Amino acid sequence: MANRWINRLTDRDVTDEAQYLNRRQIMGGAVAGIGLAGLGQGAVAQEGLTPNAYEDITEYNNYYEFGTDKGDPAKYAAALTTAPWTVTIAGMVDKPGDYAFEDIMKAMTVEERIYRLRCVEAWSMVVPWNGFELADLLNMAGVQSSAKYVAFETAYRPEEMPGVRFPVLDWPYVEGLRLDEAMHPLTIMATGIYGKDIPNQNGAPLRLVVPWKYGYKSIKSVVRITLTDKQPPTSWNKAAPREYGFYSNVNPEVSHPRWSQADERPIGGGLFARRKPTLMFNGYEEEVAGLYEGMDLTANF
Repeated sequence: MANRWINRLTDRDVTDEAQYLNRRQIMGGAVAGIGLAGLGQGAVAQEGLTPNAYEDITEYNNYYEFGTDKGDPAKYAAALTTAPWTVTIAGMVDKPGDYAFEDIMKAMTVEERIYRLRCVEAWSMVVPWNGFELADLLNMAGVQSSAKYVAFETAYRPEEMPGVRFPVLDWPYVEGLRLDEAMHPLTIMATGIYGKDIPNQNGAPLRLVVPWKYGYKSIKSVVRITLTDKQPPTSWNKAAPREYGFYSNVNPEVSHPRWSQADERPIGGGLFARRKPTLMFNGYEEEVAGLYEGMDLTANF
């Protein structure tokens, strides 16, 4: 079992009062709680944070397999078949094989994690995920001592994914983490939002969430996980290595070649909402800065 992480964001960072109260009814106390205790019924959005509604989270998405417009995933992702679903775990593990999603869920401890999400395009949200620590899944498969990296692959189904007809990227979408990043207790496999099953456009039935990295590192609809001793290729790094590094940590001091990363536009506040400063490692510096101690973060962006 991996080390547990204590959430410091609250429901008030996520949504307005009406949505919050509705959510309390949805949750019904069924999900192992983090950050729920002690909140009064008069919860309101925290000053300085734009609340994110369920509609914001599920209707403003990047999932290029369904199209490049932010609304395309919500329009077209219903065609994705998510049951049955199997995740292949391969490479340097003691128990490689094809794992049914239902069997994975029986073995995992599902928690709520309220995380900031920062897109490389300089917009942001706060999302209440439900999911389990990736470390628990990797430990179940038995990571061998020679493994140094974890590679991930998204489903590739041209008959269900209209966006893959276009060569936007080299399909299927692939991503990767260093093993210590993958085993960090902040890193989860999300299976829900607001206590509901995760919608297809958000990466059903399970997706990676690495909250201190830009959102494109959190690969959706995972079908394959491979432990390896070599740094795996990643889709955006292959497409434009000068713009998208392997690490992709949120860093306001390292600009994208075409725009600054010093601040961000919170989603939900309208086109004229005030931008806010971006935090180092997306606000998780205390938890993850040690992973990169001694590294040149300008070279290893």
